[in-house]
Amino acid sequence: MNLDEYRRAARAWLLENTPTEDPPEGEAVARAKRFMARLHDAGYSGITWPEQWGGQGLTQAEERAFAAEARAFSLPTYIFSIGLGMTGPTILDRGDDEQRARWLRPLLRGEEIWCQLFSEPGAGSDVASLQTKAVRDGDHWVVNGQKVWTTNAQYADWGLLLARTDVDVPKHKGLTMFVIDMRRPGVTVKPLKDMSGRSGFNEIFFDDAVIPDTDRVGEVNDGWGVAVTTLLHERLSISAGVGMSGQRDNPTSLEALREVVDTSDPLVRDELVELHIRSRALALFNQRLAQETRAGVFPGARGSAAKLLLAELTLFQADLATRLVGPESVVDGNPLGFAVSLAPAMALGGGTNEIMRNIVGERVLGLPPGPRVDKTVPFKELKVGTQEGLGGVG
Repeated sequence: MNLDEYRRAARAWLLENTPTEDPPEGEAVARAKRFMARLHDAGYSGITWPEQWGGQGLTQAEERAFAAEARAFSLPTYIFSIGLGMTGPTILDRGDDEQRARWLRPLLRGEEIWCQLFSEPGAGSDVASLQTKAVRDGDHWVVNGQKVWTTNAQYADWGLLLARTDVDVPKHKGLTMFVIDMRRPGVTVKPLKDMSGRSGFNEIFFDDAVIPDTDRVGEVNDGWGVAVTTLLHERLSISAGVGMSGQRDNPTSLEALREVVDTSDPLVRDELVELHIRSRALALFNQRLAQETRAGVFPGARGSAAKLLLAELTLFQADLATRLVGPESVVDGNPLGFAVSLAPAMALGGGTNEIMRNIVGERVLGLPPGPRVDKTVPFKELKVGTQEGLGGVG
């Protein structure tokens, strides 16, 4: 099948299978799972993932073609975005074959939902300062601590957990990565309500939660190396919108704004052209990074550049929408109001803009680094939560 045929087939499938109405109350998750199963069985989930682990084994060309068609639809896939864009690729890259066989196919079919357990009250952009501890007890690990700002944890079956396993070494060297069963005794999920009244984030408490050693990803105390893999995938997936619904659901997108503003005004057209240029430039940059990643070329700090560009684009879109639509854009009930209120969050989640600029400046542009904590100091001697403990996620 050539690409034109592939796109036509994808469009026809989306037209026939994408829900067009809101689900009944309490049915959103079940409907999303049914949709993901159909999406996978039709060949459109995990398009570039290896067939051995439940993917389709196709190329970036097919993935881009499907994404281009999906932009016009409202796909109920957001709840799977963490698994598809972050935890799944990490297991694909750093897990063993038993873990890949166990978790990846159910993830791609929507049978299981994932979350990412990195941030803590005292460890946000500086992830390596985390204090959640995992202590080995024979063939198991016992976890105690707290995570926060965890997306979709209230629905998750599994979580990718970064925990401290050695306090007698520098902070980056004493971490280990695990997969934890979110239904396990000792795991408590408490939703956090944002300014919109919704609860997309959660705080998680671990009280003697037990993890079998077979659910450890990577070597003991090599969790930072695994976390860097996850953070790379996180920034790439956020900037590329992996698992997100189409642009139809984004009221600040070019497609949506064209429907509500006066496009006969040349000044308005100039603004929309600027939005198109910025959006297209980011899409092409993401495409290049994705191609390099599939070819085995590590994008490194340029993944942070992509995430920074998306954050800046999101803020630009929100500002543009409020200027073009006017005060009514933030009136209660206008979908623009919710989008505008969420826009600043893109400059925080997945690493703040300030951290992203530091990474790009130092590791892409080669600028001299700022002051850094002495990384030879054991973690237990650091004053976590003060400036001495900050080193940046990169």
